[in-house]
Order: sequence, then C-alpha cells, then structure tokens
Amino acid sequence: MKIYKFLSLLFIAFNFFTFTSCRNSDDDDSSSETKGKLQLKFENGFNNLGNIVLNQTTQTSSNGQKHQFSTLKYVISNISLIDENGNEFKYNENNPDKGAFIINQEKAVAGIVYVDLDEIPKNNYKKIKFGLGISQYAYLLGQNGQAEFWEKAKKESLTWSWAAGYIFVKLEGKYGAGAANTEFMNHTGNMGNVTANNTPDLYREVILDLPTTARVSASIKPSIHILADFNQYLSGETVINLSSTNDMAMGSNQHLVNVTNNLIKMFKVDHVHND
Repeated sequence: MKIYKFLSLLFIAFNFFTFTSCRNSDDDDSSSETKGKLQLKFENGFNNLGNIVLNQTTQTSSNGQKHQFSTLKYVISNISLIDENGNEFKYNENNPDKGAFIINQEKAVAGIVYVDLDEIPKNNYKKIKFGLGISQYAYLLGQNGQAEFWEKAKKESLTWSWAAGYIFVKLEGKYGAGAANTEFMNHTGNMGNVTANNTPDLYREVILDLPTTARVSASIKPSIHILADFNQYLSGETVINLSSTNDMAMGSNQHLVNVTNNLIKMFKVDHVHND
C-alpha cells in the first residue's frame, strides 16, 4: 500500500511539473525564435516641421532662393536594426523585392508615409540603419534578382533604362528669387555599373540613434517616426543655388553628388512609440 501511495504521488507530481513547464513554455515569448512587427513612419518637411504639401509649401534657402516641390520621391533599402549590445538584424539585405521601399510624398496620409516590416526578431533596438537608393551589390544581381521592385519603381517613374538603373531621389518643382516660378528637375542615381562606367556611387547609408528603445515582441509593434528635413537640399553641408546650369540635372554629376551628400543629413528620429 505504501508503495502504491508513493507511486501515485510521484505520478501526480510528474504530471504537475510537465503541465507547468508546458504552460510556462507557451506563455514565454523570450525565445530567440519569437518574431514581431515594426513600423517606420517617414514625414517629409522643412526645418523639422513636417507635412510638405506638394505645389504649395514654399521654403526659402539660406541664400534666399524660394523653392517648392511638385514631386518628392526617394528609395530606401537595406534596413537594419541594432540592439542594445550592438548586434545587427538585417532586413532582407540587398533584396529589393522584399527590402526596398518607395517614399512618395504624393501618397502620404496626414503627412506620413508608412513602411511596415514583419518577421522582426524580438529584441530591444537602439539604432536604425538604412540606405538611400539601391546598393551596387543589389543592382548587379541583375534584373531577375529584383524584378518585382523594378516594376514598382518603373510605375513610379524611378527608373531609367535597365543599363542605367534606378533613380534614387526624384525632386521636381519650381524655384526663384522673388517667387518660385522657374521649373527644376533634380534626379539622382547611379549610372549602371559605377566601376565599369567610372561614375560616382550615389548610394549612401544613414545610421540614426533612437531616442527611446524600440521593444519588438509578439505583442508590441513599435513605430519609429523619422523626420526628413528637405531644407538640407539647398541649405545643407554644401549650399546650393539652382540655376540654368543645374536645374535640369539627372544622374550623378558633381551637382547631384552635392545634393546626395546634403540629403543624407536630413534624417532624424523624432520619437518612438511602443504600442
């Protein structure tokens, strides 16, 4: 009888331990396999004030030149999230079909263009990195390696011929001294294989600190609100005056190298929501 009672108690204890362990395992989302989602919110503005209204919002450059945009588009790719220990999660690196996005002001909702990312490992992220444009590595994979994104970019008029490649940033509008009444078009982008063609590589990477940790988990989808200050276009590191010599520039000449180097300084993270 004593042996029977002992075995019964042992059986009960074993089942309780197994049930508890399984329940704890089910409830615990701290596994490295846990995935979550994250949202990027891009807000384009002037002087850190967002919501540029196309054909309406007018800015005056540091040299007194007025300008406004009728078209404002750019490509971001190779998004990375960097955690508290410096570890980097790369989101579909050099895979434009899954990891490149078009920020088009015309499609902004209340001034915001949204980019939704999924399959993000649970972690606490302190920095974000992304590319402005498409890297040479991705481009040289060939058209078959990015057919889906190429078609998206083509519909958005963000491509030249395949041999020339993508338009990275497309800015169009009007400018002038007293009033913005002269048309301009500045389209930046690589000219195909930059090594073979001996042309500048305008792809650039941006790294931004997050003012608040983005805590990705199965139940928390952070949103990172990024301001893009387009005052940098003409009033950035290199002060630019638009004129008949550069107001219809396309490609990667020195003027557009200067434009690119100005624009990579325009991004900053305004705030992070952990909802």
